[in-house]
Amino acid sequence: MPGCVVVVSVITQLAQVHNSTVEASMERLCSYLPGELFLKTTCYLLVHTFGSDIIKLLDADMNADRVCHTLEFCRQEPGQPWCHLYPLPEEVRKLTQEKAIRVVTRSTAVKYLQSGSDICSLPFLAKICQKIKLSIQTSMPFKDVDADKYSVFPTLRGYHWRGRDCNDSDKTVYPGRRPDNWDVHHDSNCNGIWGVDPKDGIPYEKKFCEGSQPRGLILLGDSAGAHFHIPPEWLTASQMSLNSFFNLPTALTDELNWPQLSGATGFLDSTTGMGERSIYLRLRKWNRCNHRDYQNISRNGASSRNLKKFIESMSRNQLLDHPALVIYAMIGNDVCNGKADTVPEMTTPEQLYSSVMATLEHLNSYLPKGSHVVLSGLPNGTFLWDHMHDRYHPLGQLNKDVTYAQMFSFLNCLQLSPCHGWMTSNKTLRTLTSERAQQLSDTLKKIATRKKFANFNLLYMDFAEITEEWQKRGGQPWQLIEPVDGFHPNEVALSLSAELFWKKAQLQWPEILGKENPFNSQIEQVFGDQGGH
Repeated sequence: MPGCVVVVSVITQLAQVHNSTVEASMERLCSYLPGELFLKTTCYLLVHTFGSDIIKLLDADMNADRVCHTLEFCRQEPGQPWCHLYPLPEEVRKLTQEKAIRVVTRSTAVKYLQSGSDICSLPFLAKICQKIKLSIQTSMPFKDVDADKYSVFPTLRGYHWRGRDCNDSDKTVYPGRRPDNWDVHHDSNCNGIWGVDPKDGIPYEKKFCEGSQPRGLILLGDSAGAHFHIPPEWLTASQMSLNSFFNLPTALTDELNWPQLSGATGFLDSTTGMGERSIYLRLRKWNRCNHRDYQNISRNGASSRNLKKFIESMSRNQLLDHPALVIYAMIGNDVCNGKADTVPEMTTPEQLYSSVMATLEHLNSYLPKGSHVVLSGLPNGTFLWDHMHDRYHPLGQLNKDVTYAQMFSFLNCLQLSPCHGWMTSNKTLRTLTSERAQQLSDTLKKIATRKKFANFNLLYMDFAEITEEWQKRGGQPWQLIEPVDGFHPNEVALSLSAELFWKKAQLQWPEILGKENPFNSQIEQVFGDQGGH
């Protein structure tokens, strides 16, 4: 498992940076972790279980690969290659393997692993693991008292993913609904606009929002849409401090995603200084009646073929709710998988056609009339290898010993790569993957051109050429890619995609955005931040 190699690498590098013993660096790493979710406790328990073996192996000059193979976190299946991150000649490997086995024969750690236990079997972690697993399975808020699919809790599929509920004990109150009696007495749609103007007796919702064509934003996406992100400071020993892991509990309970900073539905201030960077924030600025009306229905590993497993988590009522702008952006996993023989696992154009048509029929039965659905094409991911392979991965920056090419090869060997087809030195395979991606984009375009639906207008948009745009602004392509996984678009890339989407919509399809609300400044004057997010 790559997690073991990463952790042992970090322990080794912490000892190097601080000129300390391995034992001290393990203690240091645990001290950096927060107490929430029992992270610090778990770290100390793992050190107690595996620490003495790790110390013995590292003191015997074993590298992280060897340590993890010896402790059986990484296993070589019969007939499969010996997977390693760090270079190791074959004859040295055999010698070190024999030496390593002698070092830890009959250790408690190996017995523990052979028993089949995992981290979630620890009594104090069972409940937390259960909560996270349940929210992943259902893609629904874990804390939702009134069962309206909206929550007052941020993570575990709460308001980081969809607008915050403003009354979790009343299922008729939630973001995106048409106002109940113009919200004279209470805020039924959570946009922060309610009550009556004392000057003329007209309800504020009627005065400011009637005829402004309010709409919600719904993303149907994968890990890119959810903004999968592992902060490089979690892996960089030379930069590690007590502050490095403060956001780890939030990240874990959001499945290592950061939808609150995503390109589609992000609502927090950008960490990149790119201003109103998400499509939702632009839509809100365009019409402040749209406040809190966003849903990020994305999942790690999502594709056209498995969307049906979680599309039911989407909330929209045809009779009670405002129309929605839905963006279908399954941009990777129909061509990306970790299998050694990756091409047969890719979605075919015929399979895509069937899955997308089923999705569109589902949307037609839930979306209010006047909605819009935009199908996004797939990217050409060959730029990943072209711009990343010879750069150093965060784990390799200290000693200049791990490039992205090595990391890609390691993940491919373990069959855990997010995208074997593009993250490979095999140029023919990269080309084949891009050709399949283009065929799938052509299929989506064909559907958008030929199919009509009663409740929404269907459009197609090519995947935004953000690399070209970024280079025009003086940037380098590698600056758009998540540094730890070397695959996902980072926050800058997502912001840029949102900007290009918005510009294209304004120029070609202004109807999908609605009208700019002339009362925006008055809404701000009366209601301020409208209750925030």
